[in-house]
Amino acid sequence: MAVTDFVEEIRSVGERLLLKLKELPQAEPVELVAFSIIVLFTATVLMLLLIACSWCCAHCCCSEGRDRKIPVRPRKPR
Repeated sequence: MAVTDFVEEIRSVGERLLLKLKELPQAEPVELVAFSIIVLFTATVLMLLLIACSWCCAHCCCSEGRDRKIPVRPRKPR
């Protein structure tokens, strides 16, 4: 997929979303519930992604986790 095709696809999705948002006050209750579920799902996915990235960054970038080493002792042969 070329970059221009991708940009056009994103633009068309944005225009359709904007059109749906403009029509939302006159929408039927079923459409309102469906739109609310989609928005909640998207927000949940983005929030979980943010939490996962911050958790990973906190454990990978902090120096106190890397400085702590656990000594390994050899096992006794049986």
